[in-house]
Amino acid sequence: MTQFVLSTYLTQSLGITFHPDLRICGIDEVGRGAFAGPLVACGVVFPASYANPDLRDSKELSPARRTVLAEVVKHDALAYALAEVSPHDIDCHGVGWANRTAFESLLASLDADVYICDGNLKLASSRRWVSLPKADQIVAAASGASIVAKTHRDSLMEKHHHDAPMYCWADNKGYGSKAHREAIRSHGLHVLHRRSFIHEAPLEHLPEQLSLFPPAAS
Repeated sequence: MTQFVLSTYLTQSLGITFHPDLRICGIDEVGRGAFAGPLVACGVVFPASYANPDLRDSKELSPARRTVLAEVVKHDALAYALAEVSPHDIDCHGVGWANRTAFESLLASLDADVYICDGNLKLASSRRWVSLPKADQIVAAASGASIVAKTHRDSLMEKHHHDAPMYCWADNKGYGSKAHREAIRSHGLHVLHRRSFIHEAPLEHLPEQLSLFPPAAS
């Protein structure tokens, strides 16, 4: 496999002349597949010369390590910002729309020379941006964005846990764990649940795996 080289990629994809002070904004999201809670996206701006070997996709880090690195990212970043899309808006417009809307908001609000968005998205923006699958694994700014977004969303779900402890959000962070599914069967849906993900299935017949749910409209 050819090794990814950021300078080469930016030159080939956008015709950008790479230099150490080039401001690179990485954008990533978390919570796309959760049963409950918002979708959260983050944008982080680093100079192209920035390097931190500890940064990687947030899913590869322990919660404790993510918390430490999130503070490192916030300290080292030239700028960062967060965007949230509520469960209600996800139900109304679809999770694909939510993903695009959050990313477009960050593209508009953060100043950088180039924007690298994790995934494979078509976005409405006049900025110099690219959509790069697995950017959170190979671009420092996108890795940092993944970490900050994940710690922010986890903190939100831990706070919401106190309002509805039966759903175990402090542990599952809104994802479809067995305890979470059983709580939905027993107690019904909370205002923070994404009803479109359950897709009108009777609660007593709620599937045991998220993959069995029909996807939300994009």
